[in-house]
Amino acid sequence: MSNKLWDFINLHNGEEDKQKVLENVTANISFRGSNLWILACAIIIASVGLNVNSTAVIIGAMLISPLMGPILGAGFSLGTYNFLLLRKSIKNLLIATVVSLLVSAFYFYVSPFKDVQSELLARTSPNIYDVLIAFFGGLVGVIAITRVEKGNPIPGVAIATALMPPLCTAGYGLATFNFSYFFGAFYLYTINCFFICIATFLVIKYLKYPASATIEPKNEKRIRYGITTLMMIMIIPSFYLAYNLFEEKKFTKTVEEFINSEFNSRGYTVIYKKLNYNSSPKKVDLAFLNKKLSKEEMEMYNRLLDERGIHNTMLNFRQDDADLKSEILSELNKQDASLSEKDVTINNLLQELNKYKVNEPGLVRELNVLFPELKDVSLGKIEKFSGTDSAKVEWLVLYHLEKGTKEIDKTKMKKWLNERLDVDNTLILQDTQSE
Repeated sequence: MSNKLWDFINLHNGEEDKQKVLENVTANISFRGSNLWILACAIIIASVGLNVNSTAVIIGAMLISPLMGPILGAGFSLGTYNFLLLRKSIKNLLIATVVSLLVSAFYFYVSPFKDVQSELLARTSPNIYDVLIAFFGGLVGVIAITRVEKGNPIPGVAIATALMPPLCTAGYGLATFNFSYFFGAFYLYTINCFFICIATFLVIKYLKYPASATIEPKNEKRIRYGITTLMMIMIIPSFYLAYNLFEEKKFTKTVEEFINSEFNSRGYTVIYKKLNYNSSPKKVDLAFLNKKLSKEEMEMYNRLLDERGIHNTMLNFRQDDADLKSEILSELNKQDASLSEKDVTINNLLQELNKYKVNEPGLVRELNVLFPELKDVSLGKIEKFSGTDSAKVEWLVLYHLEKGTKEIDKTKMKKWLNERLDVDNTLILQDTQSE
């Protein structure tokens, strides 16, 4: 039973010839000629995707990017102690990184659109999850290249580990001199490269690829210790960033609950809200539509905030603030610039509904003056289809008469409505259900 299970999960099943794998890895390392042009084009595409906040465009750029080659090559060379291949891999990875940074920085520098979109912002704060994605993505990548049947995992690895977007975000940071974005994004890129490399190293060692040179046990131990040290240097800041992200989300949720219970539920309309988690003390800026608070009330709400367990935080009520209007307009412009597909769909539906909206408040009153025998009148618009399937919107008038009232002149009413509404035809129906 144990042998069957081992055969089922054994990585040696379907393994490619080791020499052929080495040749394939070596061939994909170099960044010369066409590879360099493909990389530059992929960087431009990814930068445009970040610029317009398009996930599909960013994914397309990741699929055509040749960045995985030298990273897998570095891990492979470490696993086989092939220092010549390692030197070549690191050299080409540095070339690719510098070219990518320069191309993306140039694009964002000349681009008139420099708004920070959500896709770009997501690449500025790496955390422990990025380490896990890079490591397991690297495992999939190296397992794929060591198989006879390569399958299609490599494109998926390129998308999951996301090497291009962090590089482009780092280029954005250089172009706009926003060095917090640059260092955050470049750290994410470094994490991805390093843990893909580590995953490759582990699989190559597990598959027992032969060393390209004889290594003394003392040097082998030194290499192992060096890799472990580098792993800790990379992973410890990631844990800190993951913890910080968790604390920020918890803070945001608690503050939102406080605002809902103390202000929204009491009918205070909050028109402006801004949370600053990184300041000391943390700040929550609020502005109301028509509520003015006294100094005593402001102090009371700050005490309540502390009693709710939200410590080291100050509520800042912005009243009679000259700069508030421009900040609100700026936020609205940012929202308009990043309309999601859902917003566009809703907008299209509203436009469709407007075709059937009745905006004639005085029409019923005029009908009652001209035709006093009418009791109830309902107005609407309907879509009428002709034989050629082309739709046409027409007005519909539904009226009700009291019992014993003589029938109205529909022809006269129709003629008047056509003139009044400036339409070719009006459909007039009598409601007999309520009689």
